[in-house]
Amino acid sequence: MNNMKFSAKDFTGSVRKRAVPLGVALLVLVSAAAGFVGGWAGSRANHEGAFDARTSQQIVLNESELISKIAKDVGPSVVSVNVTSRSSGERGFFGLGPTEQQSAGTGFIVGSSGLIVTNRHVVSDGGEVTVTLADGTELTEIEIVGKTGQGDPLDVAFLKIKDTKGKALKPVKLGDSSKMEVGDKVVAIGNALGQFQNSVTTGIISGYGRDVQASDSTGFSSESLQNLFQTDAAINQGNSGGPLVNINGEVIGINTAVAGEGAENIGFAIPINDAKGLIDTVLAKGKLERPYLGVRYVSLTDDYAYELNLDTKRGAYVAPGRNGQPSILENSPAQEAGLKEKDIITKVQGEQINEKNSLTSLVGKHQVGEEVTLTIIRDGKEQEVKVRLKAAPES
Repeated sequence: MNNMKFSAKDFTGSVRKRAVPLGVALLVLVSAAAGFVGGWAGSRANHEGAFDARTSQQIVLNESELISKIAKDVGPSVVSVNVTSRSSGERGFFGLGPTEQQSAGTGFIVGSSGLIVTNRHVVSDGGEVTVTLADGTELTEIEIVGKTGQGDPLDVAFLKIKDTKGKALKPVKLGDSSKMEVGDKVVAIGNALGQFQNSVTTGIISGYGRDVQASDSTGFSSESLQNLFQTDAAINQGNSGGPLVNINGEVIGINTAVAGEGAENIGFAIPINDAKGLIDTVLAKGKLERPYLGVRYVSLTDDYAYELNLDTKRGAYVAPGRNGQPSILENSPAQEAGLKEKDIITKVQGEQINEKNSLTSLVGKHQVGEEVTLTIIRDGKEQEVKVRLKAAPES
């Protein structure tokens, strides 16, 4: 994790990766969707038009009870991910030898056998990984099962607890992130700043389909992230890899980044649907296989379509390459299937690409080696192309 001690990123307007210096436990944010208790239950006015304080008080009590229940239900599934990295080096002029760095992030349990989901950047530098359960138990025999490549827009890694010390592990419930709407309430649970265990924050989904350029606090490590939820739920250092939870207590996102300088209450999370295919694969095979197409694309919106003078308003536009980077990667499934620059991919196996379902998430539902049918627009005409998915390269 080089020197970043955080657990959620800052996006380069200042989006940052936020792991946290260790000695601090990690934080798990949870956000939920749509107004907590079904929204503001119609405040009533009395016969003089005055606000009914009793109705208001009951709504507040109901919401408070719901948040408390979510925290109790999801909290036991959230873990702190602690990483100790040791630099190699000979003793210098002042007799200083190899140094030890500690950092922390968050994760959540997705399998009773001990499978944990977190962010790639939490364990990006390798090192010795330990996990602390919600009850304070530290588990030291942890395997990094796999993580997406550094250039992959999906910032995900998988850990496996090899010795649970007899502890029963409770997996989270996964929700459907495509059903989330702007304004939906969310809850965040975790160890804020790596020190305050089981902290709970709430907010709403402020937007979706966000693409950001994320970096660590040094500004030297940077990566592009796509199709993120935006939320105003407080995301603090130590939160990377923690769950974003809806009002049903289901995980609908993975906290990943937070806006830095000049911004307040702007955090970002990976929609859980984008990672479901990987979770299923790792649970079934015990290893990470990331299916990919091998195209660089832009998710179309009304504004992008207008700017590019396109009639098609939704889909994945295979953008012309920049800075020597090709739009179609060499030897990729996309190249073998004959996809071309400026094609617009509108469907994957009949499912529409839109703000709720990105190309990444729809491809991720399928397995390596599977043949899928893409619906594309080329030169204004719709056609279908069959593609056999391959495993994404590590780099």
